[in-house]
Amino acid sequence: MASEKRVIAGAGIFGLSCAWELLRRGQPVAVHEVAHIGAGASGGHVGALAPHAPENWNAKKQVQLEALIKAADWWAEVARAGGTDPGYGRTGRIQPVPMGAEARMRDRIKAGRVNWPDWAAIEMTGTPDAALVPASPSGLWLVDRLTARINPRRACAALAAAIRAKGGEIVEGSAPTPDTPAIWATGVAGLAPFGGNGVKGQSALLAFDAPHQPQVFADGLHIVPHADGTLAIGSTSERDVADCGTDSQLDALIDKARALCPALADAPVIDRWAGLRPRAKSRAPMVGPWPGRPEHYIANGGFKIGLAMAPACAAMLADLILDGRDRIPAGFLPPVTAGG
Repeated sequence: MASEKRVIAGAGIFGLSCAWELLRRGQPVAVHEVAHIGAGASGGHVGALAPHAPENWNAKKQVQLEALIKAADWWAEVARAGGTDPGYGRTGRIQPVPMGAEARMRDRIKAGRVNWPDWAAIEMTGTPDAALVPASPSGLWLVDRLTARINPRRACAALAAAIRAKGGEIVEGSAPTPDTPAIWATGVAGLAPFGGNGVKGQSALLAFDAPHQPQVFADGLHIVPHADGTLAIGSTSERDVADCGTDSQLDALIDKARALCPALADAPVIDRWAGLRPRAKSRAPMVGPWPGRPEHYIANGGFKIGLAMAPACAAMLADLILDGRDRIPAGFLPPVTAGG
């Protein structure tokens, strides 16, 4: 077992996942977080672990699929280790089929049969069995059993509890010096050397008890019932950001969700969130060695799929660091920069 602690900068979903993956393989860790656990984009509400469409298959989709398949066991281990429930559930998803899109959806179903496991099958139905059914102009809905959900804040708390229970260190209000060899999982702030950026998102949490119901994806909006009697709505994607507070765009999002699913009409809003989500220039997660800086690594750029991809990215990075086994797709690697 390695005796020297591996330093991780950042206690969001990427940093905590990296810390847990290393720790569970016998590598001591010390996580340093400049603010508090889940302070950045990992502190939102939505937690939709939704797969990419199965057509036009590529390496990023394959990694995400494998992560979604393994998620139930991975999060169950985290929960057992730390005694904290991350709110994981593979509850599926329902999407309205646009008018005239039936043929395209049939092609998607065929691609799903090729690229997804049989149990995750996509189906098109005219009689969905769900409490939240968005209006469909075609009278048809697409459903799948692969999509899952997790509570972002509870997931971070569960990982922190597991790390501490296994002897890992988490120091809040602290940051390693820039020359400290570390895994840098610092969100938007850490993307600057690589040309990435932050995209503002806003979400809301409603009191609505439907813990076993599938989530809804309609007109670009995620509606995600959580296990604790709440329901998340999100999120916006805002390029021009004046500030990081919630505003009228979130009010419009809530109104849109109520219009799509009238069952939410009287559900009270109990929390509002806004923050910057880290998007790498490639739009894929950025994972691997920091070019030109030996023993420095990057785990960043989760953007909208970070919660789903973090365990898989952490496993690939642990393979590289501990075993010298490089299975990180080329499109995920940090780009070589002049300041590297």
